Amino acid sequence: MRRIETDELEDYLWNAAKVLRGHMGAAEYKQYIFPMLFWKRISDTWDEEKERSIHDYGQDFEENHKIKLPEDAHWTIVRDSSRDLGVKILNAMRAIENANHPLLAGVFGDAQWTNKDKLPDETLRDLIEHFSTMKLDTVSLPEDELGTGYEYLIRKFADDSGHTAAEYYTNRTVVHLMTELLKPRPNETIYDPTCGSGGMLISSLHHIKKSGKEFRNIGLFGQEINLLTSAIARMNLFLHGVQDFDIQLGDTLDDPKFIENGQIRKFDVVLANPPYSISRWDRAKWVS
Repeated sequence: MRRIETDELEDYLWNAAKVLRGHMGAAEYKQYIFPMLFWKRISDTWDEEKERSIHDYGQDFEENHKIKLPEDAHWTIVRDSSRDLGVKILNAMRAIENANHPLLAGVFGDAQWTNKDKLPDETLRDLIEHFSTMKLDTVSLPEDELGTGYEYLIRKFADDSGHTAAEYYTNRTVVHLMTELLKPRPNETIYDPTCGSGGMLISSLHHIKKSGKEFRNIGLFGQEINLLTSAIARMNLFLHGVQDFDIQLGDTLDDPKFIENGQIRKFDVVLANPPYSISRWDRAKWVS
């Protein structure tokens, strides 16, 4: 099977977003494209794992799959549907979340898949058929390469949506500089209290990988106040092949999620780009 080249992947991902033009503003693309990409990846890698299991053991075993995929939630099942695609997409995504709770709880976000005024069946059909033109298993697209493509899409959406970009994306050069200054190492816990789409956590992972050291034993932790952005961060980490991570939803100042023995948990490395530009952060509450 042929490997997907970087420029092919970038065109494929950005052209998926173009299917939605005219139906919504650019700032909304990410609500639909990221979940579709993640769902397609889950389905294709599930097929890949099934094929490998049958080849090696003569049959498929549930424990050979990293993610559970209910039968009616598979990409091909929904693709073969003739109508009410929005409902079927939403049901498939919720079924995957429920089958993999708490690991994937809420990971697909809360997009309006069933709003036919915004997304009629023919538009969703075009989107499904576009994503179906490539196989997104790990042979065609290893984790690091898909992760790089995912980051490309994050940057494109940031550029296209202008003022909303900083809410979930920090300039990659800044992230790289911060990582180089802190030099995360194997066995360390790494935390971002305003993690956005997870770029700083991914950068820490890449830093350790690039140094040739063991990277599978690090723990990546983050908190993010925006539901969609926290979902994007979790998808980002999954698509980079990260297994040990914990992204929590909530306001880090008002409701810190990482508590240990009644105290705010400490980490070996903390990277952050707090939203300094936000004016409504309840100054009176925190004055003392």
